[in-house]
Amino acid sequence: MPESDLALLVAAARKAGAIATGYFGQSPQVTDKPGGAGPVTEADLAVDLMLADFLRDKRPDYGWLSEESQDGPARLSTTRQFVIDPIDGTRAFIAGAKDWSHSLAIVENGAVVAAAVYLPLHDLMFTATRGAGARLNEAPITVSRAALDAATVLASKPNFLPALWKGATLPPFKQAFRSSLAYRLCLVAQGRFDAMLTLRPSWEWDIAAGALIVAEARGIVTDPQGMPLVFNNAHPQVPGVIAAGDDLHADIAARLEPAAPTH
Repeated sequence: MPESDLALLVAAARKAGAIATGYFGQSPQVTDKPGGAGPVTEADLAVDLMLADFLRDKRPDYGWLSEESQDGPARLSTTRQFVIDPIDGTRAFIAGAKDWSHSLAIVENGAVVAAAVYLPLHDLMFTATRGAGARLNEAPITVSRAALDAATVLASKPNFLPALWKGATLPPFKQAFRSSLAYRLCLVAQGRFDAMLTLRPSWEWDIAAGALIVAEARGIVTDPQGMPLVFNNAHPQVPGVIAAGDDLHADIAARLEPAAPTH
């Protein structure tokens, strides 16, 4: 019997971790992507090459979208697609920090159906399959139910600019940050943090896997206008993300200034 999509993603994520940790702390070669798209290391490229070979060999009919692979229209005509970030948190990886991850998802009809996010230096494997719950190292996880005034929200500093919030006033939550968007989502799914948000357009490979993991951990994940996230877009971005338990999600969304520019 062929292995499940989730088992395939988990196996691929562990292979990715073995490759990336071999480069970690060894001053890997770094280049800058065109157009100010950020750095890429030889580790990112080595992981991407392995994942493309390994996953596409197992599922040759699936489309392919990866941060480090050239995109094209072929995936748009496939039923299912791999959506991959070989290393999410490349800047953290370069800096020698440990909070980077491998983010792997499978999308069907615009929705994520299987996901794995792996942090090899912490040996944390977050997983989810649509309709079957979310897990961390095989143990079930759920989002917190914190109220707004007791919540800690993961986001980068530009998301906390007063102009983005109604009345130019930040809600009474605490602020925190982690480099990897995928890890931020998983930390919300685990209940270690109460919400995450990013108010700028977000690449699908950064958030696809984590979005399913939060949703299967009984959280709510939408764009900043409260609309469901749709994946495998021709231009593979969504207009930002809010992820939290249901009441907290509603409170955060209600306090955002809808006319404010994103950052």
